[in-house]
Amino acid sequence: MRLLVTGSTGKVGQNFLPAFLASDTFRTWSVVALCNNRVIDENDRVRVVKGSINDPETVRDALTGVTHVLHMAAVKESPDLAIDVSVKGMFLLLEHFRQLEGAKQFILVGGDCSVGHMFQPYQGPVTEQSARKAYPGCYALTKVLEEVMLEQYQHQYDLNGCVLRAPWIMEKDDFKYALSFGPDQFGGPPWPELVSGEALRTYAGADHVPLLLDRDGKPLRRNFVHVSDLVSAILAALDNPAARQQLFNISMNEPVDYGKAARHLAETRSYRIAEIPTDFHSNWLVNAKARQTLDWEPSTDLEALVEGAWNYRRDAKDPRKIWYPG
Repeated sequence: MRLLVTGSTGKVGQNFLPAFLASDTFRTWSVVALCNNRVIDENDRVRVVKGSINDPETVRDALTGVTHVLHMAAVKESPDLAIDVSVKGMFLLLEHFRQLEGAKQFILVGGDCSVGHMFQPYQGPVTEQSARKAYPGCYALTKVLEEVMLEQYQHQYDLNGCVLRAPWIMEKDDFKYALSFGPDQFGGPPWPELVSGEALRTYAGADHVPLLLDRDGKPLRRNFVHVSDLVSAILAALDNPAARQQLFNISMNEPVDYGKAARHLAETRSYRIAEIPTDFHSNWLVNAKARQTLDWEPSTDLEALVEGAWNYRRDAKDPRKIWYPG
């Protein structure tokens, strides 16, 4: 078996490849890594094809002899690249893969931006049957289009596809700095849009932790997943007949409750709590289908997420970085 991986140099890819290569289940498999801006090291089981995913010849080369695809490559809010990479690239992969004699499975790692994560309202838990509702911006739109494109290839050509829909992916000390009020904040939200300059200076100058409130005035609940749990879900879905033409939410068993997170940090590390009203919606990306169908279980809960982030010591040679484009 031969697995094509896109996005191998990203956060998930850098965690997936070592786990995959070390897995006894896949010990006879080889890997083709389609890389563009950055590359990984080759070895006797890993071949690198360098080029753009929107180039037909590059995609054909990368798919030579491939039986399975794990598609993770993406660009964020880059309107000039969004269609070429996320739409044309996805189309080229699907169109060439479906014609391969040995094609067996196409896995797409999607995101909960296809259901609007905290920007769109839902009356109940967000399941795999919930309506797709992207939030403003080209990135969320492309995540919807990717899911729909794979879905239609399943209808058109009976392609064996699988979507693993993940929320915000955490590793190392990411979560700690996602809650920072300082310039070292990782990700978002953009504090100047939510609090005054004076308040932000106060919060940034002392040990404050944000307790985001949703538009109903309750502690915000937002979905996260640890990268190790997403990797284990990919391994569980790969070459699994139960994953055939299925969409799975891959998330923590419960969304992160900002009230519980803030109180935990106040009790264990003497943080002061800063309540911040927002217009965000609390949503719950339910993972029951993946747990039941794939026999998968996330290992990271709220306490493990917090403690893991606060106890992690990042090496100076390992800067926290978001790559745009991927």
